[in-house]
Amino acid sequence: MARSSRIFTCIFFLSLMLLPSLVRAQTLTQTVRGKVTDQDSRMPLLGVNVVIVGSQPFLGGSSNEQGQFRIENVPVGRITVKISYLGYEEKLLSNLLITTGKETVLELELQESLIGMDEVVIRADQNKSRITNEMALVSARGFTVEETKRYAGSFNDPARMVSGYAGVTGDASGDNAIIVRGNSPKGIQWRLEGIDIPNPNHFSDEGATGGPINALNSIMLADSEFYTGAFAPEFGNALSGVFDMRLRKGNNEEREYSASIGILGTEATMEGPFKKGGGSSYLLNYRYSTLTMLNDLGLVNFGGIPKYQDLSFKVHVPTKFIGTFSLFGLGGKSSIVEEEFAEEEEDRLLEKGDYKANMGVLGITQYWPLGSKTFLQNSVSLSQNGSGFQGYEPNDQDVLEELYDSRLDKNTIKGASTLNHKINARHNLQIGFIYTHHYFNFYNQYLDKETQEFVIDQNNRGEAGHYQSFISWKYRPLEKLSFVSGVHVHGTTLNSDLYIEPRASMRLAFKPKQAFTAGFGIHGKMESLTNYFSIIPDETGTGAMLNRNIGFSKAIHYVTGYENQLGDNLYFKAEVYYQRLYNIPIENREGSSYSLINQADWFTDRILVNRGTGRNLGLELTLERYFTDSYYFLATASLYDSKYEGMDGIERNTMFNGNYAGNLLLGKEFKLKTEGEKKKVIGINSKVTLSGGRRFTPINMEESLAKGKTIGFEDRAFSGRGDDVFFINMAVSYRIDRYRTSQELKLDIQNLTNHAAKIAPYYNDTTGEVKYLTQLSLLPVLMYTVHF
Repeated sequence: MARSSRIFTCIFFLSLMLLPSLVRAQTLTQTVRGKVTDQDSRMPLLGVNVVIVGSQPFLGGSSNEQGQFRIENVPVGRITVKISYLGYEEKLLSNLLITTGKETVLELELQESLIGMDEVVIRADQNKSRITNEMALVSARGFTVEETKRYAGSFNDPARMVSGYAGVTGDASGDNAIIVRGNSPKGIQWRLEGIDIPNPNHFSDEGATGGPINALNSIMLADSEFYTGAFAPEFGNALSGVFDMRLRKGNNEEREYSASIGILGTEATMEGPFKKGGGSSYLLNYRYSTLTMLNDLGLVNFGGIPKYQDLSFKVHVPTKFIGTFSLFGLGGKSSIVEEEFAEEEEDRLLEKGDYKANMGVLGITQYWPLGSKTFLQNSVSLSQNGSGFQGYEPNDQDVLEELYDSRLDKNTIKGASTLNHKINARHNLQIGFIYTHHYFNFYNQYLDKETQEFVIDQNNRGEAGHYQSFISWKYRPLEKLSFVSGVHVHGTTLNSDLYIEPRASMRLAFKPKQAFTAGFGIHGKMESLTNYFSIIPDETGTGAMLNRNIGFSKAIHYVTGYENQLGDNLYFKAEVYYQRLYNIPIENREGSSYSLINQADWFTDRILVNRGTGRNLGLELTLERYFTDSYYFLATASLYDSKYEGMDGIERNTMFNGNYAGNLLLGKEFKLKTEGEKKKVIGINSKVTLSGGRRFTPINMEESLAKGKTIGFEDRAFSGRGDDVFFINMAVSYRIDRYRTSQELKLDIQNLTNHAAKIAPYYNDTTGEVKYLTQLSLLPVLMYTVHF
């Protein structure tokens, strides 16, 4: 976590000139087009009406046999789109942002109505808890690309954006760790295109789920979803949350380009058809660290330059007989050299660390319709993630001497197949199979200062498999009542345990604008391979892999919720939850307080047994005004309690038990005077957050001095508490639309008041002092983007 703080202290401002316009004056318009399908069967719908609400003159169109529609000459700005079709529930998309630089391409799904065609009563629905995944009825939230870009402090990073949701807190030091309902960040599952992937953050380690900078740029994303509990049966190997991201399709008619430069990177995006009228498309984005470029040019000169680059792409290819194929990929490389100097002698080097990390995933998916009501979804992926660290300290002759050398590498092959069958408007069935196989190589050595010899404490090479299957059934007995039930079954090749996890949820719209939801589920997660294959020294000093047979950590989720559409644009939601955690690996030693429930990364040095327990309970409130009339707000509040028990049987706070969190997000756009050939908009967005401090174990200075590392009083585990975290984020953007070109200059400031909460203490071996990890300081990020 200290690495994240160091990376974000490399702050600078960039000044850019706005590009001159070379176009003639005219009314600025854009094309809105897309495709409409049945939500359950994914089959295209013919004759769907798609209209721009309130347009003068009237703008609209209808879908053809392929479900495709097109609306030309839509004025630039924000619009509301209404989609209606006889026998289906109406859909309303509010305040879509239309710009000159990019066509707006929509992928729309409609749900069949249970009421007879002569009885249909249509109501618009903007409820963001109603997401694309029809099997998810509780604890789910959809988000758009525009929200990711709009929220202050998100830096166009979806991982930072979700910290504003109820029940979710981030890491105040600047890491992208996501804490859901008091659970460890490692309980999160990252997914891309329906496939779970390695942690997509730069500067991350195997087994961890955070990192200061996400390798996936929001410009690549389609509308995506985030889940905080009682997941649908299809989701396995996740304990606390699921981040389900999807890549958008490239424009299959026009070539479009984007370029941007800012503190977090210089990047370029391109998309378009492979050939006109072919239907296939590509989308490609590449980003390189701006600080690295400036350093290479000699324009900046300071230590600890964070170096990183990433590439993501998607190729979309429809075929005539075997469905639609998508080839996608995401990769990132990062490195940083950290140096610490003495406070009294700024030129005296105390320690140096060289850190490297990389991740990548390459996958192909197939959507294969097998009839008007059945389709098959297949996928195969290859992924890799790894990290390495080398640490140095000067010896008595002031010559750097290597003290640490570690490497964590993992390669994964994954295959999945899901059959979806729509029996009728009331029943929908989903059956799936997933197999994952990991190959890994973990290595760590350190210099014993007493013997001056290197000790290899980890040297593990091997493989492990994880198999999963699920069945999910959605039943709608009434128009306003839905049930989802099913079971997820999974296990690992490391032992013979088989975990059967039933799931059930329901949603009842008992009044036109109010609904009650409830969900139940048993969820299990395979621990990180670094824990299964940790070499644990015994009393004789001989090491062995004593944790290979530990089982999955398990949790039972109970959730109830209430939703109320208070107005056309105002929405309220409350959820109460209880999670009972069990089968948690804890140290197999009488009187020990150690539990993996508090671990975030790296190896364990304890012999483990699945006898630990825990509990999380809480209340979450959300009040949201959707973006309309040029402004929005989102207010969330979370009250929660997170406890665990180790072998000592004492109930203690978990590391992540902050007890409370609150967020207020506000935003407004101001339209400036239009000068014919260009349209100008200023946007102001803010976010205010207050959250309870993280728990920590008080440091045993005597033991820390003796062993040269942080050692805590385990009988007082997590009895200490860091400061409450408070910050204000502010973002100001200036957007100019011209003919076929859109430009935006944005200043996004994190921690405007430079609040400096103390998060947790740690022992600094080089100085022999206790220091504190602190909240990420004031961080202004300037970015300029052009679409053409």
